Amino acid sequence: MFTSMKACTDFIFTLKAVDHKRAPLVMMREVLARLNNPQDKLQTIHLAGSNGKGSTVNMLREMLEEAGYRVGTFTSPHLECVNERMTINGEQIPDAQFLRYMNNLAEIIDQYYDGDYPSFFEVVTLIMFQYFAEEAVDFALIETGLGGRLDATNVITPLVSIITTISLEHTAFLGDTFAKVAFEKAGIIKEGVPVVVGVKHEEALAVIQQAAQLRHADCHVIGNSFNVVANKQEIGMQHFSYRKADIGINDIQLKMAGPHQIANASLAITAMLLLQENGHLEISETAIRHALQKAQWAGRFEQFTNNIVLDGAHNSEGTAALIETLQAVYPSHRYRFIYAALSDKDHANSITLMDEVATTMGFTQIDLPNAMPAERLGALSQHPDKKYSSNWREVVEATIQKKKEQDIVVITGSLYFIAEVRQWLQEEER
Repeated sequence: MFTSMKACTDFIFTLKAVDHKRAPLVMMREVLARLNNPQDKLQTIHLAGSNGKGSTVNMLREMLEEAGYRVGTFTSPHLECVNERMTINGEQIPDAQFLRYMNNLAEIIDQYYDGDYPSFFEVVTLIMFQYFAEEAVDFALIETGLGGRLDATNVITPLVSIITTISLEHTAFLGDTFAKVAFEKAGIIKEGVPVVVGVKHEEALAVIQQAAQLRHADCHVIGNSFNVVANKQEIGMQHFSYRKADIGINDIQLKMAGPHQIANASLAITAMLLLQENGHLEISETAIRHALQKAQWAGRFEQFTNNIVLDGAHNSEGTAALIETLQAVYPSHRYRFIYAALSDKDHANSITLMDEVATTMGFTQIDLPNAMPAERLGALSQHPDKKYSSNWREVVEATIQKKKEQDIVVITGSLYFIAEVRQWLQEEER
């Protein structure tokens, strides 16, 4: 029986997926059945993809709230506390409810599984399903954690599925080719359920389209079923136009910066239009416009005072999008990069991309067991002006002190790193 949030989170953070060798999703389904299948009481939108899931979820949430619906969102990772992962209309799950749902699970696991808990992500997924079902949300927006096919969230039949992008990530788990990663992500496509796709890589897209065809799921692909045209990028707002068949929405204002966010916004719009066409909701063009004017996502091209940008670009696709956004928003500035990341990624490509545009490169690390040492990251860089230190605060402070008027300090890499720096910057600004 957990009586405090600290004891509960201390415990669940120790639960690792590698410690559990059961067949994927079997325990999830068994425990959900003992909880009276809360997932089946929800109207869901399911999202997979290498990048863009969180931003797309936030845009969807804002649209649905503008249209008057009560919306649950399940995202990862969290930046400060685990409660962030499950929200209703932007409000985090209260500690008391989190503990109650956790204790429901503890009772089942102690009784039927001899106290052998599933992984951290499976536990929070089981808590989320209980929460959204009991609170009777109108819609639940559910992000996969890793992959899709074997992901703990893949026990739902959504109203629509969304696959944002595909890049080579978590290759030990998902495979070492675009086709293999796409196969895992395409595992969220369900029989007869439409899927909205932002993937542009040909090999990956072919796998997804084949999976949709096999499951008789209408496949709506960016650049094919619907199109977007960027109009202009300003500091604080960009503009684009959207087309799908005979539907056109011109000069949409989007708060999130970068061409990749226009793509994410188009996925969200398409999903809303499909849900409306299929009679699941009603939404106006005005609601869509208002939502995109205010949607934002912490740690994704988040701009702080003093020309500091935080962005959780944790793979080469994300890094390319970050650089494209920097050059659109701050075309005449110099970029001082600071990078820290976990060791489960291929960092060489990301670092090469940053080397090409950086004035200086700084490498550091965070206090996690799987953090990539700063020295190893630094060794991957060919930049003539690079430094590395295991003390991230020292690196950040030194870079900010050296910054000139035309410089942007770009702090990027793992979202766990972004979370720590973000908290520190907020305290500094108080």
